[in-house]
Amino acid sequence: MLQSRWPEGRRPSVATGAQTTWGLLQPGLAPQNWGQERSHGQVQPGEDQRRESGRPRRTWLSLWLHGSLWRMAGRVKWVTDIEKSVLINNFEKRGWVQVSENEDWNFYWMSVQTIRNVFSVETGYRLADDQIVNHFPNHYELTRKDLMVKNIKRYRKELEKEGSPLAEKDDNGKYLYLDFVPVTYMLPADYSLFVEEFRKSPSSTWIMKPCGKAQGRGIFLINKLSQIKKWSRDSKTSSFVSQSTKEAYVISLYINNPLLIGGRKFDLRLYVLVSTYRPLRCYMYKLGFCRFCTVRYTPSTSELDNMFVHLTNVAIQKHGEDYNHIHGGKWTVSNLRLYLESTRGREVTSKLFDEIHWIIVQSLKAVAPVMNNDKHCFECYGYDIIIDDKLKPWLIEVNASPSLTSSTANDRILKYNLINDTLNIAVPNGEVPDCKWNKSPPREVLGNYEILYDEELAQGDGAERELRSRPGQPVGPKGSRSRESGRAVLTTWK
Repeated sequence: MLQSRWPEGRRPSVATGAQTTWGLLQPGLAPQNWGQERSHGQVQPGEDQRRESGRPRRTWLSLWLHGSLWRMAGRVKWVTDIEKSVLINNFEKRGWVQVSENEDWNFYWMSVQTIRNVFSVETGYRLADDQIVNHFPNHYELTRKDLMVKNIKRYRKELEKEGSPLAEKDDNGKYLYLDFVPVTYMLPADYSLFVEEFRKSPSSTWIMKPCGKAQGRGIFLINKLSQIKKWSRDSKTSSFVSQSTKEAYVISLYINNPLLIGGRKFDLRLYVLVSTYRPLRCYMYKLGFCRFCTVRYTPSTSELDNMFVHLTNVAIQKHGEDYNHIHGGKWTVSNLRLYLESTRGREVTSKLFDEIHWIIVQSLKAVAPVMNNDKHCFECYGYDIIIDDKLKPWLIEVNASPSLTSSTANDRILKYNLINDTLNIAVPNGEVPDCKWNKSPPREVLGNYEILYDEELAQGDGAERELRSRPGQPVGPKGSRSRESGRAVLTTWK
């Protein structure tokens, strides 16, 4: 029998179990007669005699275990199938408890392959109100290259049918406000349409990308129709009719006049968090970065096969002879902004970033009607934007699982903070989630995120019109007039 006593003033009362400070129960401080049942009416010397009538007696051991379970129940139980330190360190910092996927969990940071199984009709299961995951069920409506383009085209057509001023076109038939994706076709399905377009400008360069791959895999450039036919033969497909026998590709008009810095091509990787699609609520992360090629850019056809000239993906560039392992060929967005303000002017730079934010919101609005807005989901997307030499931004693609691998020390810090700020919004106060909450956290917890668009707030302020503004500015109906042309320019979001 353990013969020890409680420190003065710290002995819990059995009769007031709900008020017991369980954290004070420590090894070596167990009460006398540990584990023995006591009959009604028995009172140990000095014991608090306040009792609730008819309340069943518990052993000290059962009470202590109850307290331990109560403490555990208040902590988030997490699972991940992506073993990255920036994730795990953030979970452990919050005191969350790691469990297996077969146990009860509250938070699952999963790969896109796993999310398919979770929401599969055959193998999926119903999530509880205290469970959340980091992908929407059909995120691929935005993150597959072919579906993203398809949804944006459908969105434009719908706005056109509604007579929306956002769908206005110029004299050449180009959209004035929705022309932010390069001309794109799906292969093999749209081969005939592509050939027709190609023959209008036979000297143009096109870029082919497999729809379901990332990190630059399977990408190549072409400037002749014969190259497409060779690709078809190499892929063991005799015609462009059957889609079932060939991996789907998209072919897009190549942006052959990219903005260069130091003679090198670059793109932007921007992080956007969506907490809900209906109503749409999204946040822009301020700490995005530029990814540079290691070889100076040239539009020469002799260099079409040199991916170190054309593709900015780190997975490609890190194998180049000139790759810098210290800075990783990356530049912060804030540095880019300072550079552009000093070389192009503050006004045009602000306009550029306004247009980038506009592109992101419109792409999300394009997929919102078809997105399964499951209350258990949030998603952090990696947007890839290219800027041409006229400072026009182009949406290239959206990634569902932006890389969490750190190529430099600064990269590791950035991605750790990205996950930290994402969790602060997705899992308020680090507590067991409740997917019924309104997903509208206070501004104090946003960290490096800024509200990019809040549909509820926009509708409340201006019904169907919202200010096209930089993040953090008030949302409301407003318009502006272009200083360059003198005509009214739409600066409202619908």
